Amino acid sequence: MKLAVLWRRVRSVFRRETLGKDALAGTILGVESVPDGLAIGLLAGVNPVAGLYAFLFGLAGGALATSSSFMAVQATGAMALIVSDTDLGTRPDPDRALFTLAMLTGVFMIIAGLLKGGRMLRFVPTAVMVGFVTAVGVNIVLGQLTNLTGYAGRGANRLFRAIDTFAHFWLFDLPTLIVGLVTIVLIVVLTRTPLRSLGLVVAIVAGSALAALFTFVFDQPVLTVGDVADVPTGLPLPVLPSLDDLAYVAVPALSLAFVGLVQGAAVAAGVPNADGKPADDSRNFIGQGVGSIVSGVFRGMPVGGSMSASALAVAAGARTRLALFIAAGVMALVILLASGVVSLVAMPALAGLLIVVGVKAIKPARIFSVVKTGPLQAAVMVVTFVLTLIIPLQFAVLVGVGLGIILFVAQQSNRLRVRQLEIHSGGRIREIDPVPLLPPHEVVVLQPYGNMAYASAPVLEAQLPKVVPTSQGTVVILRLRGIDELGLSFVAVFDRYLNDLEQNGSTLWFVIAGERIRGQLEAGGLLDRLGPDRVYESSEWVGEAVHRAHADAEEWVGQRR
Repeated sequence: MKLAVLWRRVRSVFRRETLGKDALAGTILGVESVPDGLAIGLLAGVNPVAGLYAFLFGLAGGALATSSSFMAVQATGAMALIVSDTDLGTRPDPDRALFTLAMLTGVFMIIAGLLKGGRMLRFVPTAVMVGFVTAVGVNIVLGQLTNLTGYAGRGANRLFRAIDTFAHFWLFDLPTLIVGLVTIVLIVVLTRTPLRSLGLVVAIVAGSALAALFTFVFDQPVLTVGDVADVPTGLPLPVLPSLDDLAYVAVPALSLAFVGLVQGAAVAAGVPNADGKPADDSRNFIGQGVGSIVSGVFRGMPVGGSMSASALAVAAGARTRLALFIAAGVMALVILLASGVVSLVAMPALAGLLIVVGVKAIKPARIFSVVKTGPLQAAVMVVTFVLTLIIPLQFAVLVGVGLGIILFVAQQSNRLRVRQLEIHSGGRIREIDPVPLLPPHEVVVLQPYGNMAYASAPVLEAQLPKVVPTSQGTVVILRLRGIDELGLSFVAVFDRYLNDLEQNGSTLWFVIAGERIRGQLEAGGLLDRLGPDRVYESSEWVGEAVHRAHADAEEWVGQRR
């Protein structure tokens, strides 16, 4: 049975009518991924070849298990910056620490998938993600100024190093700067021609040729990949993780997993499956985890879902996930047959590519849309942006998640509203704004709407009618229909309100739904004070319990009037 299912899956991929289009799309993606992989490795501050391996093995490993057919699992700019801030150079074996980081990131991703963590991504506010992604774009640009200008700025972080770089502009290496700027111009121009994404490759080749001209003709050397790393002539052997590095890389691995999973969810939403079936985010988590583990085992850096690569595959005509395997095969052929060419790629040309990527990550329209939603959202976006610029990204990610939780709680608590219900003859109920001051000898029915989380307790208390010395002989009925969770914070609010009412000869009654609310009132000691006859249980008939409570309260008020 399992063999039959496997055979059907194989046949769905290797179809004659789609094979040609998948081959073309895979070739385009594979060729374009070579300079991209080197650039991402450069951005991460590791051997650029580790970025190349990440693109190759992450792509192949992820394609085995993702739910999204066109999700390209590769290293991304945001993940590379987190790797850069992890400072792996302080470890006894920085390369093994990098591979361990990739494998542990994959383990966290798989755990998130098995725990159905895809449902949790909806709690990440847009304001946090816009602030984070915008700062990542700025960080990518700032992080490449050294490779673009040939001057190494000094400072505690990328921002200060960038300021120092521009303050010493007369120390820029002119050939290096020319190669970088020419590459940027070519990328911007060529990607708007029929070449489209292949314009990136052409621009990198042209920039590297210009660097070779400066080096060999004018005797003004420009750094190349071969100057900073040994480009292998074969595929890497597998490696085991370093157990000594697990504790050191745990926090960055957790941050990398979170960023990769969020980006993967964006890919699933933005690049749908060809058959129209919705993607399973949790299964995509597992697929990205597999890709990251395979990348680490074969000496690559951590990987996650890449929107740019996935969109490129679809735009190039991919019909099945076979295009991703073909792209990985093309990259393998480049490493095996053209390693000498790879070593000649100019470092400022790669820096120019990354700067274009960073600028494209900054979306003014999304920033303005967050600002328009209100000052709270804008403040969260700005705080996330600033923190991402000035502190290491692995901590900025965790702070952003914390801000998201705080924002969610604040939004939910502010949504709580109290309405007053007027009971009229014929069973009709009218909703009005609650009276500001509690009147004497009346029955006031109040209905709260919204999330009654613990943070909402002060919001509810502020909206209750004020009890004044003239508020004599009144019954306040709190109708809690549709609310199945209170918590002791709300019970304390009700207890204080009951004290104020009783001091003025008034009382508090409840209409509740379910034994859980009754148990929480009892746990807070409020049920003993009220007595069972002042707590009414809702039934399947909407309004029946509140009408009954209102009639009894009218009788209570009449007796005291």
